Amino acid sequence: MSEDSLLDNALVRLDEAAAHLNIDADVIEKLKFPRETTKVRLMIRMDDGSRKSFLAWRCRYDDTRGPTKGGIRYHPDATIDEVETLAFWMTFKCAVMNLPYGGGKGAVQVDPRKLSKAELERLSRSYIQAFARIIGPDRDIPAPDVYTNSMIMGWMADEYAQIVGQAEPAVITGKPIALGGSLGRGDATARGGYYLVRHLAKDLGLAASMRVAVQGFGNAGQHIARLLASDGHKIVAVSDSEGAVYAPGGLNLDALFTAKDEGHSVVSTVGQHGHEALSANDLVGVDCELLVPAALENMIHEGNAASVKAKLVLELANGPVTPEADEILAQNGVIVLPDILANAGGVTVSYFEWVQNRQGYYWTVEEIHVRLRTIMEREGQSIWDISRSKDVTMRTAAYVHALSRLAEAIEAHGTQNFFIS
Repeated sequence: MSEDSLLDNALVRLDEAAAHLNIDADVIEKLKFPRETTKVRLMIRMDDGSRKSFLAWRCRYDDTRGPTKGGIRYHPDATIDEVETLAFWMTFKCAVMNLPYGGGKGAVQVDPRKLSKAELERLSRSYIQAFARIIGPDRDIPAPDVYTNSMIMGWMADEYAQIVGQAEPAVITGKPIALGGSLGRGDATARGGYYLVRHLAKDLGLAASMRVAVQGFGNAGQHIARLLASDGHKIVAVSDSEGAVYAPGGLNLDALFTAKDEGHSVVSTVGQHGHEALSANDLVGVDCELLVPAALENMIHEGNAASVKAKLVLELANGPVTPEADEILAQNGVIVLPDILANAGGVTVSYFEWVQNRQGYYWTVEEIHVRLRTIMEREGQSIWDISRSKDVTMRTAAYVHALSRLAEAIEAHGTQNFFIS
């Protein structure tokens, strides 16, 4: 895979959506490049007294509709291409949900599992020291992502407060509840996808009870399994970085949750409760009705897309299906609920947190759930209607929906036709 292929793949979606809209060329010109990407080296003192540097980025892709919004991930394989692509997706995700945000993203090239807790705190505070002029509650608002969590966001918010000399809780979302975080944030990504599937069930022709396979059993994967199981669906396969387990009659979720809570892989449950070992690569081809990719990018690709037996794919990960795989799935009649809609519950509840921080008034978890469900159902139904009326996939419909909003905002500043008329 070439260095810039991930962003190139993402821009394919932009071109596909533009073909269905009458928009000015200025809009495409503005959206095919990030507004700004900053690269720094974070230098921290390690516990053994040595100093070590880590490559870090922050991208603000587009801020036409408001301050940029997006997570910070800690991952040893993070790249600038990945960061800019994720920021591009966030731009469209916020537009899909009609949030007053643009898209941003950040990353540190590090394996956090190899750092002590004290080193992790120093790294997190160093990130904010480096990017304090980039972020801000009205400019760029980070959040958790891969291998970052609420405590790390709390450290970052505290560091920013020390730099600016006052508490600014709205600068970071995904914080601990005690530090201004929002109720309902922990399962928001999965809950948004759950509300979407439940709302579109009749349109999608889904059965009352489905067999579900979940690829990636982290935060989103565990929560979607719990929510779907509560509705009577059977979780028949799950995977994590060490492998996968399968049980045609349904996995024992309590055993899986216990294993993950104790720091073990899901494969540690093999031989118990009827759980069978399964190759992680084979999970996408499990016999089921719903496949939930909840891991990393490009997990369903040209090489394995034809093996997908599910009739519905719910993308809780960002970019888990490549454009080549999309074509294969569409030809095989598989409906994909795309990431910029399906996993947008996370950024939506992050928006709720930002609003609550700014007004100093906090909502109950029931209020959060109602507001999230309302938005997911409204935008999901709009995208389904676009998909039917234009005879396009749900992904293309989601990009058409988002691009129409972005185009309206960009064109409101004046386009070539305005200035030459």
